[in-house]
Amino acid sequence: MTEVLKELCLIPGVSGREERVREYIKAKAEPYASEIITDNLGNLLVYVKGRKKPGKKIMLAAHMDEVGLIITYITDDGYLKFDFVGSVDRRVALGKRVHIGDNMIPGVIGLKPPHLSGPDEKNRIPKVSELYIDIGAESREQAERLARPGDVGCFDLSVREFGDGFIRAKAIDDRIGCAALLELMKDMPADAWLAFTAQEEVGTRGSLVAANRLRPDIALVFEGTTAADLPSQTGGARVCAPGLGPVVPFMDNGTITDRGLFKDITSVADANGIPWQTKTYISGGTDAAAIQRSGSGVRVAGIAAAVRYIHSPSCVACMRDLESIVRLARLYLETL
Repeated sequence: MTEVLKELCLIPGVSGREERVREYIKAKAEPYASEIITDNLGNLLVYVKGRKKPGKKIMLAAHMDEVGLIITYITDDGYLKFDFVGSVDRRVALGKRVHIGDNMIPGVIGLKPPHLSGPDEKNRIPKVSELYIDIGAESREQAERLARPGDVGCFDLSVREFGDGFIRAKAIDDRIGCAALLELMKDMPADAWLAFTAQEEVGTRGSLVAANRLRPDIALVFEGTTAADLPSQTGGARVCAPGLGPVVPFMDNGTITDRGLFKDITSVADANGIPWQTKTYISGGTDAAAIQRSGSGVRVAGIAAAVRYIHSPSCVACMRDLESIVRLARLYLETL
């Protein structure tokens, strides 16, 4: 699973341009799939037969897309102006390396140097309008041979394992969920549709389309979720932490988890000695919000990995959590 997650994180897949991620997952899924559908929005829907046929239609979901940026304008002297795709704290972008367009043109996000900045500029976070991407071009004409408005960009393509089972990369949200589903399908306890969704980071768009098509009774959403176990945080403000097991949330800004599913999943974890945690702060949202509201309504729950520095070039997660997520999901699906 570590190698699969690393490979997934290295693939560019900003919202709306998930095709490379989709093709990778499709190739991995084909040996286990009874049916594969790519819909008009770019979702990849994979039907996998399990050891049992459950009485309910099951949907397991993880989103393929990642946050990134999009080119909006090219200046006369060859710099690229841009905006973010998805929710990115502009503090994490300063000075970061990026890759632009289908040809992965290298660039760096720049801003006025501190030596030339006034006191008011040094003490505030620059606006996106003040930032630019330097691709080494000296004129608009030269830059236009490499990039155009509408091209998307992703953060630097690098992955590193460090510490005791930790991994650092862009796009761990939600390639860690995709990796979990790819591992699950190798030995599925029950028949299920596995939905690898598009455009989650810009409003859970793909999951709504997928759920309206599949009409599941129960959906489990596999995610990377915000960890805040930082030196400055205490108590509930730490939210959740990598290495302490799967996160089973009871609520976020978009979803109230089905109470029965929450109880069943956590009971399976307790019965099998799987450490688990919940989010101690109400924030964020996932594909569960769109799936829950689809069709005639769907019972939803989430099983997530705690991820530090989420939506940044250097997300951090723990591989032990991924292993526990797969084990917990497999044991829970066996109860169906």
